[in-house]
Amino acid sequence: MKRFFILAILVFVLAPAAAVRAQHEYSPLQEKTVNYKDWTYKRLGDSKEINLRSFVQGKKLVMVVYFAPWCGNWKNEMPVAARLYEKYKADGFEVIGISEYGTLDEVKSCFGEKGATYTIVTESESKEARDKTTHYAYRQTTGDTRKWGSPWNIFMEPSKLTKSGDVLMEKAWVVNGELIEADVEKFIRERLGLDAAKTTAAVNASTNSDTPCEPLKLDTAAVKKP
Repeated sequence: MKRFFILAILVFVLAPAAAVRAQHEYSPLQEKTVNYKDWTYKRLGDSKEINLRSFVQGKKLVMVVYFAPWCGNWKNEMPVAARLYEKYKADGFEVIGISEYGTLDEVKSCFGEKGATYTIVTESESKEARDKTTHYAYRQTTGDTRKWGSPWNIFMEPSKLTKSGDVLMEKAWVVNGELIEADVEKFIRERLGLDAAKTTAAVNASTNSDTPCEPLKLDTAAVKKP
């Protein structure tokens, strides 16, 4: 009986920490067949139309990240994306965020008064559009089985894009979830022609209470009365 109570107390104490860890959806970089197409979306703030093919000209590497502004997993990745952008933008690295399934007000609230340091555009503004977006279609081809797929990251090297046509690239490096910062930074440095030895091992350990996209539950079934 005493042992049971000790186990029960441990579950009670560790449950909050486990819940926070469960919010993370880290995923590795993988090269996938995507047939990623050119797009033109309106920029957050001034509604200026941004065409991807034109926007990335002159850049060495671009990370396009699709996200839902209300998603806790995206909140985990936000500081990572901002950190990588600020660190490598002078070397030819660009980040573009594509908002999905949330209103413009939700997107603005997500980034706060200062806003994002990189460009944000919008594809959809409603959760009802979940299975109708290009974001959803791409995730199906790359094996992402999550319901909302936020965040979803895809990398492109502008110098290797097709010269014309709708399809920009047939294959691409993607992350079906949150970035593993150290691995992605190594990848970025390699593509930018920088010394890979200088990568950092920082990982964002967010403890926010925002709604996770696919919340996981702590398994307490193993705690049984002796």
